[in-house]
Amino acid sequence: MTVAAVLAAYAAGLGIVGPGMLGRAGWTERAPLLAIVVYLAAGWSVIAAVGLAGLTLAVHATVLGGGLSDLIGACVHRLRAAYGTPGGAAVAGLGLTLAGAVAARAALTAAACFRAAGRQALRHAQTARLAGRPEPALGAVLVEHAQPAAYCVAGRQPTVIVTAGAVRALDPGQLDAVLAHERAHLAGRHHRLLALARIGREVLPFVPLMRDADQQVARLVELHADDAAARARDPRLLATALVVLAAPGRPGSPAPALAAGATDSVQRIRRLLGPGEPLGRARRRLLRATAAALALTPVLLALTPAVVALALGKLPGT
Repeated sequence: MTVAAVLAAYAAGLGIVGPGMLGRAGWTERAPLLAIVVYLAAGWSVIAAVGLAGLTLAVHATVLGGGLSDLIGACVHRLRAAYGTPGGAAVAGLGLTLAGAVAARAALTAAACFRAAGRQALRHAQTARLAGRPEPALGAVLVEHAQPAAYCVAGRQPTVIVTAGAVRALDPGQLDAVLAHERAHLAGRHHRLLALARIGREVLPFVPLMRDADQQVARLVELHADDAAARARDPRLLATALVVLAAPGRPGSPAPALAAGATDSVQRIRRLLGPGEPLGRARRRLLRATAAALALTPVLLALTPAVVALALGKLPGT
C-alpha cells in the first residue's frame, strides 16, 4: 500500500507541477529535441507510475524484483489472503483493475493511433501523387493549387508535397529552405514523436502534463525542423518563406501532415532571425540524465522494497 501511495503521489505531483516547470524553462527553444525527449519521458513516466501503483496494490512490491515463478506464486498467495481479509479483495481487485486498464488503454490507443495515422498518411500520399506530379529537381510532389503551401506526409510512402502557388510565391532560395524543413521532419521521425505525445494524452486526458506535452511536442518538432534547415541553409531564407506561407487566409495542412507554415510562425520567425546560444555540453548531459531519471523513476520506486528485501536476504529463494 505504501509503495502504491508513493507512486500515485509521484504521478499526481509530476502530472500537475510538470507543465509549469517545463513551460517556464528557457532552454526548451534552444534545444527542442532534448525538450521533446524530456516531455515524453515525463508524460510516460506518469503513465507508468499509475500502472505500477495498481500492480503494487494487487501484488506485494517485494516480489516484483524476483523471478516469474515468484511473481505468479505471489499473485496466487495474494488472492488467497485477499479474500480472507476484510476489504483485501476490494483493494487487490482495484489494483488489478487500475493496472489492467492503464496497460490496455495504452496498448489499444497506440494500435488505433498508428493504424489510423498510417492509413490516412498512405491515402494522402497516394492521392497527392495522383493529383500532382513528381518533381525530381525539388525532391517533392508538385500539386497544382493557387495557395502557397508545403508539407510532408510520413508512412510507407514518405512524401514532401508543395503547391504550384508556393513555387510561384517563393524564390528558389526560400523554396529550397522550406523543402529542407519538410525533409527534416521526415528524417527526424517527427510523426512518431507526435504520435507518442498524442497517445499519452488519450491514455490520461485528465492529467495537465499529458495535454501540455501534446501541444508542446507539436511546437517543438517545428523548431527542430527549423534548426535542421537553418544549419544547411540561410535561416533568413526560411524566415521570409514562413512570412509567405503563414499569411492570413492560408489553409492549414491536412491532418496527417506537418507543414512548414504551421505552429506559431511569429515566434519561429523571430527565433530564426535572432537565434539564442546553443546549450553547453554539460547542460545537455544533465538534461539527458534528467530524461533517463524520469523514465526510470516509477520502476525504481516500485522495486525499492525488493532491493531492500534482497539486501536483507528476505526474498524467496535467498
